[in-house]
Amino acid sequence: MASLEMNTAAILALEVTVATDGWWEAVAAPEEVAARAARAAYIAVSLDLGRSSEAAVVLTDDAEVQILNRDYRNEDRATNVLSFPAFDEDDIARLPADAPLILGDVVIALETATAEARAEAKTAADHLSHLVVHGMLHLLGHDHKTDDEATIMERLEVDVLGQLGVADPYVVADEAAAP
Repeated sequence: MASLEMNTAAILALEVTVATDGWWEAVAAPEEVAARAARAAYIAVSLDLGRSSEAAVVLTDDAEVQILNRDYRNEDRATNVLSFPAFDEDDIARLPADAPLILGDVVIALETATAEARAEAKTAADHLSHLVVHGMLHLLGHDHKTDDEATIMERLEVDVLGQLGVADPYVVADEAAAP
């Protein structure tokens, strides 16, 4: 488990699990890539939670994500990333002040993620970073159900990814090449 100290003395305890060996072939050091992206998203949101936080990232395959998506979202198909937030704002108020805040889990599907990376001419590592940031932002209370929410979330993603040296994932390749 890796930790990152925050300005507020809060700590993010993060567990990254590579559950599918294909991740080692697709991304050099997938645990490190995922951990770096998760920490960056956590810091960027700048929530003063006043307590330690915990999160998990699981790098698995399409079959596992399809089961989770079917069982928890009633969508019987694989998707690139699923987030399972463990709290809402009311839950925080009910926790003892010294209890760590369990943010939840981010689960990413290998085959879908790598196929998207190839189709978008991105490295698998950069796309993995994007999916982890996206998932962590969900755990930290962000969503994209409305246009305004989507705009805020996308801006946060672009900012965090920029800090990681990852190009804006929302710029179409043709736009990036334009003078």
